[in-house]
Amino acid sequence: FSLMASFPDVPFGIFLFSVCAVVIGFIQAVIVLYAFYHPHLLNQQIQVSENQNFYKCHILKIILRGPVLCCLAAIFSFFFIPLSYVLLGLVIVFPHLTRFITWCKTKIVGQRDEEEVHHSLETFTLYLSEPLSKERVEGFSDGVYAIVATLLILDICEDNVPDPREVEKFNISLLEALSEYGPNYLAYFGSFVTIGLLWFVHHSLFLYVTKATRLMGLLNILSLAFIGGLPLAYQLTSEFAEKSHNEIEAIQVSCVITFFASIFQFAIWTTALLHERETLHPFARYGGKEHAFMFAKLSLYPCVSLGAFFLTCLLSEFSTAIFHLMQIVIPFAFLALRIFVRISLTVVKSVMSLSRRKVVLLEEEEACLSPTE
Repeated sequence: FSLMASFPDVPFGIFLFSVCAVVIGFIQAVIVLYAFYHPHLLNQQIQVSENQNFYKCHILKIILRGPVLCCLAAIFSFFFIPLSYVLLGLVIVFPHLTRFITWCKTKIVGQRDEEEVHHSLETFTLYLSEPLSKERVEGFSDGVYAIVATLLILDICEDNVPDPREVEKFNISLLEALSEYGPNYLAYFGSFVTIGLLWFVHHSLFLYVTKATRLMGLLNILSLAFIGGLPLAYQLTSEFAEKSHNEIEAIQVSCVITFFASIFQFAIWTTALLHERETLHPFARYGGKEHAFMFAKLSLYPCVSLGAFFLTCLLSEFSTAIFHLMQIVIPFAFLALRIFVRISLTVVKSVMSLSRRKVVLLEEEEACLSPTE
């Protein structure tokens, strides 16, 4: 992919990327064939079915769509490169395009017959509303968070440890030598705490998710993509001590990365709420005891990072102080969040009960003042 992105006009990059996709698809097809050769490895629904061949052909057809298009892209890369990019883009669009065509056909021609509906396999298509393994989503996410945290640790250990010559300049005082790297350490701890808290929010979110969908998985991948950008945010903010003229831009980029990493987590929860009976634990649904707390927890980082972004635009002279204040305040805000939510809910309930009492009293007064029959 790096070769294809760096040299978009060179056929070899497209060819190599397409061949890799074809090989991956071929391996997936071999896994499917092996599983059907040993039926005890299959899903319980397929094991008891009398139409295993139909299942096998249907799954293979879906798996091999992408590799076939990539194979064509590899061939056309030596003749007409734009068509290769169109075919690669079609790999992503094709499932939704076929669904749209099927929907149009159903509206024009009419409903499919009962036998066709009976044999339709919604579980093995590529629609966004389909179920997705929650355990695999959590495992993949934990791996990404662990790798990003490791990259931060490697960054801080690589260039921010003074060598003996630098220590000698400070009268052999290691603490004074380390103080020169103070802003770098502050940026490291701020970035690491951000990763840790976002992982904590992610863990809390999927603790109440009972069933994941492909749309939730897609939003989770988008969130992880910005999580992977946090080491970049660390590299940018660690240069604050140099008083670079790009300091404000570095802070704003860091705020944007944090905002999108957290807003996609909020989008996962919003998506789950649309089908809350199927996807959420009763405590996290509307009216549940944890609903308000989850809303506050998931909206904290988007609100704070967005607020810090606009404050740095308005108060550019204090941009560094604003950014570090955000990193310091958020952990304490998480600790006090449940107490704050409980107090807020108590106040809201008290106000609502008082308003109801006033309405009842007004109705009683009107009843007393109204003439009796």
